Amino acid sequence: MGVEIERKFLLSSRAWRAAAGCPVHFVQGYCPTGGGMTVRVRLIGEDKAVLTIKGRAVDHVRSEFEYPIPVADARAMLQEFCTSNLVEKYRYLVPWAGATWEVDEYLGRNEGLFTAEIELETPDQLFERPPWLGEEVSGDPRYSNGSLSRRPYCLWCTKAVPAGGNGTAGPGEKTL
Repeated sequence: MGVEIERKFLLSSRAWRAAAGCPVHFVQGYCPTGGGMTVRVRLIGEDKAVLTIKGRAVDHVRSEFEYPIPVADARAMLQEFCTSNLVEKYRYLVPWAGATWEVDEYLGRNEGLFTAEIELETPDQLFERPPWLGEEVSGDPRYSNGSLSRRPYCLWCTKAVPAGGNGTAGPGEKTL
């Protein structure tokens, strides 16, 4: 059985960009399910597609099964089965202290949101936090991609204070 153990963070600066590789474009959609299970169809770039089934997360751990599928099938599934908004993003791989971070720059209705994830071998695995990490949002369901497909970031984010205000951004608002 496949298992996913990951931690997710907002970003606090642009410093990650100095070490980032070339971005890969992702388009993904979610099939309606129940019981905390997630079924995702994902296009990765122009020539790769996967179907992923994930269980409910408990303490950052959940079962995960991922299978390659034909790109044409993925496009058909996204159109026919993924009834909510698609999630589009650029993913950058960023090495830091022997680990690889996945930094996602969201597009479309989730534009303005940047997150960084690290996948771990065990729930208690120690890792070095890069200085460009902000608040941890692993336990906040709003930041899951499935949630972002149903309720995009543009509907719930707090906008930055307009010019003339105190110059700080609200929760979740990052300009990177």
